[in-house]
Amino acid sequence: MTANDVIEFLKLLNDSGIDACVDGGWGVDALLGRQTRPHADLDIAVQHKDVPQIRALLEARGYKDVIRDDTRDCNFVLGDDRGHLIDVHSYTFDAEGSIVFGVEYPYDSLTGTGSINGLPIKCITPEWMVKFHSGYKLDDNDYHDVKLLCQKFGFELPLEYAEFELKENKHSSNRQSE
Repeated sequence: MTANDVIEFLKLLNDSGIDACVDGGWGVDALLGRQTRPHADLDIAVQHKDVPQIRALLEARGYKDVIRDDTRDCNFVLGDDRGHLIDVHSYTFDAEGSIVFGVEYPYDSLTGTGSINGLPIKCITPEWMVKFHSGYKLDDNDYHDVKLLCQKFGFELPLEYAEFELKENKHSSNRQSE
């Protein structure tokens, strides 16, 4: 997914009255204000009531369900024949802001702001983005994202990333000694 693909999709949702919050790698890059790596998909957090309209909008543009092990009503991927993937995470809050259905986003996690190619967008807050990048098998992209977020926002790198930092420092020191 390119930045232009993301902007086009977000404008489609906005023009359709759908409020989306960008999550995942594009959410990280929005918080950083620049694209730092390629992204295979766009992760969005939306109210579950908007899912039928999102499906209709995307199906009209040739998107179909991409079945995965974690597919469920509130977490699914839609893709088209050009390789665009939209990873939809839906939720429903009650009047007090407590989750009653779907992906368990804390209410205040959905209040971040960032930009993609200069376009202001809603995204997961930096604090929650770092917290969400934990508790599963981490990879180099996770480390890349969290490291940059911690540097920009003055957070300590979570202990889960110590092995990545050691590996990076060892690699860096090997290059300096060559």
